[in-house]
Amino acid sequence: MNVSDIIDAMTGEIVARGLYIVDISVSRDNDVTLTVESEEGTVELEDCVSLSRAFEAKFDREKEDYSLTVSSAGLDQPFKVLKQYLKARGSKVEIMLKGGRKLVGTLTEADEEGITLKYSAKEAVEGKKKKEIVEHEDRYAMDQVNSVRPFIEFE
Repeated sequence: MNVSDIIDAMTGEIVARGLYIVDISVSRDNDVTLTVESEEGTVELEDCVSLSRAFEAKFDREKEDYSLTVSSAGLDQPFKVLKQYLKARGSKVEIMLKGGRKLVGTLTEADEEGITLKYSAKEAVEGKKKKEIVEHEDRYAMDQVNSVRPFIEFE
């Protein structure tokens, strides 16, 4: 069992449910993990059950001897595909840059080359004794970024 066979077999059901693939992994022991995300809204339990049933209908467990896990991309997981970045535009994200710098701000743009983040930072301003909040909107190339994930605020 390989990833391209899984994609070929599952694409119709995934698209029909308004989902897209975030990640597929197949271990040496045929432990298959399929991670999906919703084009709009959230992945429901019934989506995962439906995909699991569709998978089982395409692959014979006796012949392939596999285990299957179907899940949604978690809120605490970094983005893996461009569609996740595009879906997150306008929302707060946490970025870890190479070199260890962490920023929290609003993702304003994303493409294959990079992302744009709007954020505030307390900085020394020339002519002022106290640090002031300065607004930034900076672009980061994908090769500068270690990870981007949704920012979860607890109020």
